[in-house]
Amino acid sequence: MSHPAGIGSVKPVNWAYDRAPMIIYWELTTACGLACRHCRATAQPDPAPGELTTDEALGVLDEFAGFGSPAPHVIFTGGDPMRRGDLDQLIAAANQRGLGVSLAPAVTPLLSAQRLKDLKALDVQAISLSLDGSTAAHHDGIRQVPGTFDATMQALADANAAGVPVQINTLVTDETAKDLDDVYELLKNYDVMQWSLFFLISVGRGAQLRELTPGDAERTLIKWGRIGRTSPFRIKTTEAMQYRRINAQAMMHAGKTREDVENSPAARGFGIRDGNGIVFISHLGEVMPSGFLPLSVGNVKDRSIVELYRDTELMRQLRRPEEFKGRCGVCEFDRWCGGSRARAYAWTGDPLASDPLCPYVPEKMREHDLSVA
Repeated sequence: MSHPAGIGSVKPVNWAYDRAPMIIYWELTTACGLACRHCRATAQPDPAPGELTTDEALGVLDEFAGFGSPAPHVIFTGGDPMRRGDLDQLIAAANQRGLGVSLAPAVTPLLSAQRLKDLKALDVQAISLSLDGSTAAHHDGIRQVPGTFDATMQALADANAAGVPVQINTLVTDETAKDLDDVYELLKNYDVMQWSLFFLISVGRGAQLRELTPGDAERTLIKWGRIGRTSPFRIKTTEAMQYRRINAQAMMHAGKTREDVENSPAARGFGIRDGNGIVFISHLGEVMPSGFLPLSVGNVKDRSIVELYRDTELMRQLRRPEEFKGRCGVCEFDRWCGGSRARAYAWTGDPLASDPLCPYVPEKMREHDLSVA
């Protein structure tokens, strides 16, 4: 048996992940005990009809071998993956195939201290927990279940005690952004692998909430990029790829070359976006560029995940940022960033359009005094 692949084992070529994704997000079920206001999956109490069976899921794990070595990392998500009765079997099967596994569980009574110890024993490499506020009033207001804040902080402490690395995901909206400082101060009391600021995209239940304006998003990203240089944990973003451009600009203003930037720790996430370095399998087996870009390129019941990721037209287009439209298509940071394809689609209906959250005007447009939307 080969050693399970850790996150980051798959490397890009010129920031394109053509051979294999770095991470496969696999929505095992939409069943969940929560009803969060921003839920992408529009999760529900019970499993949906047509979810992949255990045998079908094991068959998909077999297909992953076609990506070659090193293998992608698999993140089992949902809904709540803890609601799958065969979760332990699937984790073991993935590890047997050399696939590292992480989990994105919901914080419910299923995520007990003992269960976290069991997950550690199963070689789960990390979990992610969502913390959308620094107090119960803030967090539970988003999660719609009283007591979830306290349970999340307990789960974080239990994961620390069990030795399971934790990523904290925090939703960034016009409602939550002002609380980020207090969330950061709270997290400094725990062992956190990294903190991911998830910039809302209006899909699923998230359409009820409001995104930041481009100007406010830029200011927020500049601030946390600066703090991240001395933070006790890594600060990253989800669906705010311009964070890479902002951090690269800061380094270049300090005298670093583009080569210096590419060889720095800041380049760890370069290029990764919907369809490039990540791919999503739905609970029904549909393959999409990400969970936030709900355009299916096929189903794992009918075609190999390898073929669907490598060879379908949409997936290929998403790995060629020079072919994007508007500002993203002419930006000098295109391969490092590439913009949120999911937000472009949510706002315009075109996944190749310019990311509407980014206010940056590329050099080519400034040189020619152009104004391309």
